Amino acid sequence: MKYINSKILITGILLVFLSSCSKDFLDVKPVGRLTSDSFLKTNEQVKSALIGVYATIQYNYSNGAWASVFFMKNLPGDDVLCGSSEGDQPEYQRIDDFTMTANNKKIESIWSNFYKTISQCNTIINQAATDTPEEKGMVAEAKALRGMTYFDLVTIFGGVPIMTVNPGDPSEYSKPRATEDEVYAQVFKDFTEAIPDLPLKSQYSAADKFRMSKGAAQAFLGKAYVYHKDYDKAVKQLEAVINSGEYALEPKFADVWTKKSEFGQESLFEVSYTSVESYDWGTFPWGGGNQSNIECQLEGPRSDIFDLSHSTLNVVNGWGFNNPSAKIGHAFEAAHDSIRGAATVMSAADFEATGGVIKAPHFHDYEGYMRMKYVTRKSESSTSGVMELNYTTNWRLMRYADVLLLAAEAYHFSGNDAQALVELNKVRARAKLAPVVAGADVFAAIVHERELELAFEASRFWDLVRWNMAADELSDIGFVAGKNEHFPIPQNEIIANDSISQTDQNPGY
Repeated sequence: MKYINSKILITGILLVFLSSCSKDFLDVKPVGRLTSDSFLKTNEQVKSALIGVYATIQYNYSNGAWASVFFMKNLPGDDVLCGSSEGDQPEYQRIDDFTMTANNKKIESIWSNFYKTISQCNTIINQAATDTPEEKGMVAEAKALRGMTYFDLVTIFGGVPIMTVNPGDPSEYSKPRATEDEVYAQVFKDFTEAIPDLPLKSQYSAADKFRMSKGAAQAFLGKAYVYHKDYDKAVKQLEAVINSGEYALEPKFADVWTKKSEFGQESLFEVSYTSVESYDWGTFPWGGGNQSNIECQLEGPRSDIFDLSHSTLNVVNGWGFNNPSAKIGHAFEAAHDSIRGAATVMSAADFEATGGVIKAPHFHDYEGYMRMKYVTRKSESSTSGVMELNYTTNWRLMRYADVLLLAAEAYHFSGNDAQALVELNKVRARAKLAPVVAGADVFAAIVHERELELAFEASRFWDLVRWNMAADELSDIGFVAGKNEHFPIPQNEIIANDSISQTDQNPGY
């Protein structure tokens, strides 16, 4: 992906810097440095600015500074253990252990980058020409990406400052925390305004499949409605995705995360990475700005535990973060879910059956399983450069199985369990599991299905929180009710923002 290092810290001027080399679909002519008076007047300029938004999102999900929102959204769940060694990346470890503070640099980083994303979107929304359908579509993309970002913010932090116009005066920099309902209202507004002008996924060229489509925006809006418990509205959006004919489940569950299925029939929205730079140890941008997915390497199976030298697995060692918990391994086994289980985790016994050796069965955050979903495979990296630094693995942020399960939940809480079971059982059928039948506890079935289908996809913890189940499921690993439902507002924001004081901090921090 062509990386745009955008230093837009909520100002009225847009600065876009484009580096060389890219996947073809992001091969946009560099723009250089332009002020708001001369920028965003042509389709090319608007698209260049829009690519900058995708680049900032890419950065926030995997960067050389080790601050991935994808990993941090996974960490508090009971399917994930931080991993590595006890003293490695302590701020990740503290999120995993529910001991994070408002000074956590990882949390500060994702907050800052969320607002960079929003600032870039604001510039496009408020300044771009809308004289052509293409320009209207790109403004709609910016609205949808802003809506997606505010949805992440309200999920992680609760109420946050809302900025829809970049300040032109220092007095406008500080904004108070909005309520959660107010942030959700902004999310709904952004997506609702964006959807009519967005193209279908099938209307994008192969080079543009990474971009926000109508179906992806409808899915995110439906998900936001589910999180906000607006179930009837959620049904309408999720039904539109299901009935569009644009998406389907991949026939094989294990294929969903492979290179061959990138932007495939199950994928609604992905964060894209590339190995085109062929980094080596001297050229990799350790301060951030990498176009490869270094977070994938960070989360590969640790060599201190897993000796892969004689294993028949197409897996190579990484740096040991994001280990599976015994709880998720046992959940697959108890459900006799061999298809998804084998593609998600591998037990020590199964690993040894491949010729692998468990070197340290009592290592930090190792509970007898190796993660297979998003695992480090040679086929997902470059044939040139240093393999560890050039993973091309895309994060799937929205896929069709999640749409079906969200629809099942929305139908259930709208009083339509018959249709809820239809959508739920589509997902189970791919796993070759017996259908859930009428008369069963439909909500319990949905909870269980999301646990298995979406393990390690940054879903589990936030599902438990919104279902008010976090205290029951997570208290034994450190979760404190009334505190850990949200991350703390970064202390730097409280210090810098004149409209927020310490009394506005989330409870318990």
